[in-house]
Order: sequence, then structure tokens, then C-alpha cells
Amino acid sequence: MEIKLQKIVELKGTLVLESNLHIGSGNLEMHIGGTDNPIIKHPHTQEPYIPGSSIKGKIRSLLELKTGVAAKSYNNKPNGGGIADIDTYMIDNASETADILKIFGFSGSDKTGNSDKAQKAKALGPTRASFADCYLNKEWKDEAVENLWPLSIEKQETAIDRIAGTAKKGSLRQTEMVPAGAKFDFRVTFKIFEDSDIKLLEMLKEGIQLMQKDAIGGYGSRGYGRIRIENLHEA
Repeated sequence: MEIKLQKIVELKGTLVLESNLHIGSGNLEMHIGGTDNPIIKHPHTQEPYIPGSSIKGKIRSLLELKTGVAAKSYNNKPNGGGIADIDTYMIDNASETADILKIFGFSGSDKTGNSDKAQKAKALGPTRASFADCYLNKEWKDEAVENLWPLSIEKQETAIDRIAGTAKKGSLRQTEMVPAGAKFDFRVTFKIFEDSDIKLLEMLKEGIQLMQKDAIGGYGSRGYGRIRIENLHEA
């Protein structure tokens, strides 16, 4: 494959929360008066945002499930969690696996050397899709400030003993979340190296549609993380 960049396509839109969103910060330190399950926030502004890695991971997992690549990867490598990699591609040689790897990428170390594995990895070319962090939409944030809308809220949750019908001892948690209705700027760029990459771009768009039927972040089975993307277009 001759690596020659033809163009970069930019997909932009407005990501709107249809339900509360929780993407954890990973901060396990409990502060006096604080929540024990905080959300991720920008370190300078302390405003919530959606990491591009969360968007990428959700779209990738949904496309891997839809194409059957997740099952193949798990069968070949149970400890790998069902994520497509070069090792899976070396075994199945499936076009679906190649498509996933071209769109979302794989470890750069797989391209090192002159082994059959490295040669096969190099033939796939560079990662096509790049996912930007989603920051609060300026217009919506200005409206929120004017109307004194909170940028984050806290909700107390507990586990219920299904036999006794009461809360389980020690299960009370205080979870921080971004409230439904918040708007973020959504942006993904996609590199076109050859004409066949147009098919991969359409596959990515399908993944974005699937994401809107699922959820992002934590506690999706409880109804958190439902989203829609308004005015998605190529810029």
C-alpha cells in the first residue's frame, strides 16, 4: 500500500445528553463534604467534558460486536477481552478485522521489525479516525451560566436487598454526574489514504448512529449516558 494522504474529513455536531452522564475521574480520594464517585473535569476550568477515548471505545466496541469481530477476537484470545488486534488478524485474516484496525488503530510496536506480523501490520497503514475530547458547547454554557443551571449534580444511590426490600448496609453511594440537557461539541477527523477508505468512513458513521442507540460512560444499564448528536455533518 502506498501511503499518500488524499484528504482529511471532519465530522462535527452537537452532542446532547438525553439522560444524566457519569464518566468517572478515577480519583479514589474522598474529600470532606465531597462525593465518593466524582466525574472527570478539566483540570483548569473544573468543567465536565467527555474524553475522546470514551467516544472511541464505545463506537469501536459496538462495531466489533456488529461485525462479529469481538466474538472472533475472544475465541482466539479469551484474556484479550474481545478487542480486535493484529494477533486476531493474523489468525482470521478477515476483512472485518482489518477494517476495525484501520479505523481505530493498534499498537505501534506491532509494526516493528520485518516479521510476517509486522509486515501485515504495516500494510494496514496509519489509524484513520481521531476522536477529540468533547467540551461544553459555548452557547449552551453561556445559557447555563445566565440561568444558574448546575454543570454537575450529585445523586445518592443504594443497592436494594430484593428479599428484605430494604437498602443493603454500606451500599449508599453519592454519584456525581452531568445533568441531562447539557450540550457538548462533537468532533472526529478521518484520514483518507485510498478510495476504499470511503467505505470505512461510512462504517464509522454507522458506529456513531449505533452509539446514539446505546449509552456512553458508566451505569448505562440504569439509564445513564443516553445521548443524541444534532446536526452531524462533514466540515
